[in-house]
Parts: sequence; C-alpha cells; structure tokens
Amino acid sequence: MTRLSVLDLSPVGADVTQAQAVRQTLEVAKAAERLGYDRFWVAEHHNIEGLASPAPEILIAALTQVTSTIRLGSGGVMLVNYSPLKVAEVFMELEALAPGRIDLGVGRALGADGRTGAALRSASSEAFPHYFALLNAWLLDASGRELIGPDHPARDIRAHPKGPSHPDLFMLCSSPDSADFAGRAGVGMVFAEFIARADGAPAVEAYRRAFTPSPFRQTPMAAIATIALAAETEAEALRLDAPRRASTLATALGRRQRSPVIPEAQAFLADHAGDPRLTDIETRSIAGSAEQVRARLEDKARASGADEIFVMASGPSLESRIRSLELIKPA
Repeated sequence: MTRLSVLDLSPVGADVTQAQAVRQTLEVAKAAERLGYDRFWVAEHHNIEGLASPAPEILIAALTQVTSTIRLGSGGVMLVNYSPLKVAEVFMELEALAPGRIDLGVGRALGADGRTGAALRSASSEAFPHYFALLNAWLLDASGRELIGPDHPARDIRAHPKGPSHPDLFMLCSSPDSADFAGRAGVGMVFAEFIARADGAPAVEAYRRAFTPSPFRQTPMAAIATIALAAETEAEALRLDAPRRASTLATALGRRQRSPVIPEAQAFLADHAGDPRLTDIETRSIAGSAEQVRARLEDKARASGADEIFVMASGPSLESRIRSLELIKPA
C-alpha cells in the first residue's frame, strides 16, 4: 500500500475553541503514531477563524514531547513571512529535540490575505528563491554537511544549535511551476491538492522531470496532500463531511462563512444544489466507507505517480477525525 501521512490544520469545530483545537492536534498526532502513519505535519494559516494553526514550529516542539517514532513537520512554513536565518535556527532546535524526525516543509505564499501579510511584515513571493537559498545554506552549514565559505553573502553568520543532522527539506507546491522549482532544488515535493483544487499528476511529472540530486536528497520524493474522511458507512461520511463542503463552497462563492454545525451545513448545501461549483467540490471530495476511501487514495497515488499521500485529518469533531484515520489505516 502507498505510504500514508497526516496533515492537520487544527480545525475549530462547532463546540470547540481555538485553544482547544490546538490541544486536539496533539491527540490526533498520538493517534497517527499509534496507527503507523509515516509523518504528521501541521500547517501555517493566519487570520482564519476556523483554523488555529498560525505557528507550526510551536506545535512541532510540543509534538516532540508526546510522540517518539513518527516524523514531525511543517506543511508548511511560509518562508517569506520570516527571516531565513530564524527559520533555520528554529528547525535546527527542533532537530535537536527529536533527531532524525523533523521535516521542514516551506511554501512561497503568505498563508494569509494581503493586509494580514502586511501586518506580518511579509516579503513578496519574489523573495522566495533568495530566502530559500539562504535557508539551504544555513541548514547545511549547521549540520556540517556544507560549510558556508568566505565568499558567501552569509559568511561568519551561523545558525545554531549545530547538530550532526538537519531537518529533511520539502517544498509545498500548488502548481507544476513550483514543483519544477522543488525538483531543480533537489528537495522533496508535496503538492497541496486541497489548495490547488487540481489534479496532482502534472506537478509530480514536472518535479520528477526537473529533479537534480542535492545534499538534501539523492532521489526524488513526491507526495500529494488531499482531504479524505472515512466513516462506518458512505452516508455517515457524507453527513460528517457536510461542514467542510459547505465552507469550501462558501469560499468559492466569495463569502467568509463557516457552517460548523452539520444541519446548518446540510441546509446550505441543499440551497445550492445544482451549482457547478458544488458539483466540482463533490466530485473531488473523498468521503465514504473505509474501503471506498482506501481505494480512492490508492487510485490517486497510482494515477499521479506519487510516492506518498498526505491525508488531511478531516471531520467535524476530534472523535470523527481520529476514527477516520483509524479506518483509512488500521493499526
């Protein structure tokens, strides 16, 4: 079976505060480790009422203390929001806490709207290649793999703590162009299918075609991140998935509207039955029984050529999210 990992956004349910949503992510991670998932990644989003995930580095630090075997990472740190040196220092610190278990996934978007990006003092996305090159150099230097030389712009500046290892480096991509960049950089690539709302196969192909070995990776590693929800029956999965589909449709309609309560979400979907945008959302949704969801994920990996599938831990409650992961990948 295809390797499976988990992406968690600390979603805020109907009866859950944002602070509770953060703590629930720790419980989902412990369940993912118990079930044998390969990785557990957390995301970065700002100024979004329904997600409590602005600081993945803080969550990863907490996760190092409640897990012992599963790889932990960011999906991803929005690099243009930060100093590359600070990101290198933070993730070398995490690597010191959990040697050999830390992944650093970075993205070139803001993870926020423009006004929020300005409040974060973000650089423009055009700065990403320069930031990414500096991040590469500081990680390799801190681990002793490739020391920064006297002619490098970052000479005499070191990322601490030093260590015998560095985090594995990935790019979170949403287009074939960004996947091509990841391939040429010689790092891992994760295509965010749930953001792009497009098939991941062209991005995987572009990545593999462009891949050049680097100190980070000698062979390509392509993954796809998608949303999936499994329940005891298909009908129950579709019922539980209604809030997510309603929220996605509201976004497509240009509304900042949440429908975390299932009956309200179902009513909103019923009001828009026949809308082509809802039809597209329904077509792309992976929600059903365990057998149906597993089959869809295997088909996706086979059709795209992905080495690994990241499953977003979907569901309107902590219990439904964990149960979904249990059904998708029994321990």
